Amino acid sequence: MGVAKSWGGTCSAEPGKRRKMAAVVAMDTQLMLGVGLIEKDTNGEVLWVWCYPSTTASLRNLLLRKCCLTDENKLLHPFVFGQYRRTWFYVTTVEVPDSSVLKKVTHFSIVLTAKDFNPEKYAAFTRILCRIYLKYGSPVKMMESYIAVLTKGICQSEENGSFLSRDFDGRKAYLAGSIKDIVSQFGMETIILHTALMLKKRIVVYHPKIEAVQEFTRTLPALVWHRQDWSILHSYMHLHAEELEGLQMCTGYIAGFVDLEVSNRPDLYDVFVNLADSEIIIAPLAKEAMTMGKLHKEIGQLIVQSAEDPEKSDSQVIQDIALKTKEIFTHLAPFSEASDAGKVFLNVEALKQKRFPPATENFLYHLAAAEQMLKADSYFIHGSLSSPLGAALLSVRLRAPGTVGTEASLLHKCCWEP
Repeated sequence: MGVAKSWGGTCSAEPGKRRKMAAVVAMDTQLMLGVGLIEKDTNGEVLWVWCYPSTTASLRNLLLRKCCLTDENKLLHPFVFGQYRRTWFYVTTVEVPDSSVLKKVTHFSIVLTAKDFNPEKYAAFTRILCRIYLKYGSPVKMMESYIAVLTKGICQSEENGSFLSRDFDGRKAYLAGSIKDIVSQFGMETIILHTALMLKKRIVVYHPKIEAVQEFTRTLPALVWHRQDWSILHSYMHLHAEELEGLQMCTGYIAGFVDLEVSNRPDLYDVFVNLADSEIIIAPLAKEAMTMGKLHKEIGQLIVQSAEDPEKSDSQVIQDIALKTKEIFTHLAPFSEASDAGKVFLNVEALKQKRFPPATENFLYHLAAAEQMLKADSYFIHGSLSSPLGAALLSVRLRAPGTVGTEASLLHKCCWEP
């Protein structure tokens, strides 16, 4: 009760501002899940010391893997983030200076779990929590700041810094990466990444440095801006059975690894990106769906030309790609029809009669499958289930049985501009 009093106080803001602030606070209450502390002591032992509220043993073990304190190479990663079964984790790790009150601790990590993707927001907050722990050496002080943000959306301190939740717009987190850097590295091959994302394929990215993996992977969902779906991002993965089981439950994903052994796991990817060698490999079983044609060349050229324009920002490049994506969906629009339930389906026979170039027709079929726009009998209209395309289309449906993506009626209700 005594602690609660220190968080109290009156608010003299105008009614409108109070309501807005209350909405922000409510959002943070819904998004933030917990805070934890991991320490490495002078004997080299790494321990899960404290958390609020309680967490599962499974998540605790995962976070111990993600913090760099258990790594044998002893490299310090100041900040990492990722996702596990729809829970985002953010980990800041610091070395304890001699001046700190923590005499028996050499390093520690502060972990935040949340429902939203916003690395900049949680990096800022964990840095403040680290300064508090370095000064006081007590989780109680950290919990006070955590509860203050959870209940009021703000924590203030002259010594340790201030944090205001509303300063961190989630939309800005989507735009924080650089599409231009990706195109600069891969050029026309960027169209492979765009096509894979459009078709909701499985993309695995490798680089020995986690910072490079995270910067690259967090940017990729912007190539399909019309979805604005960062839930497909798994930016920091280990080849651990429990993690891989959760990953393989996803229809399509972007997964980042620092272990090159993942290249020997073709069961995990349709497209493999070796970021260190600037190489993109399409898995044999995905080549049919990823067949490139004139349409892909046009999209690739637009992406490269836009990204190489020095006058354009990354957000403008994303907008150019989004507009081109909209054009792709206009190819499907004349052949789409609504069911009695209001769901949009593709009239496969009508599309076949249009006689698009084979690669374009093939892409549009797979796109319709990815968008859950194909009826069950559509697989038989195009060809037998034993054919490569029939099998590929069926596999798309079987990965997410009974689900209807929010993109199913994109033609009618999407906002395309970033």
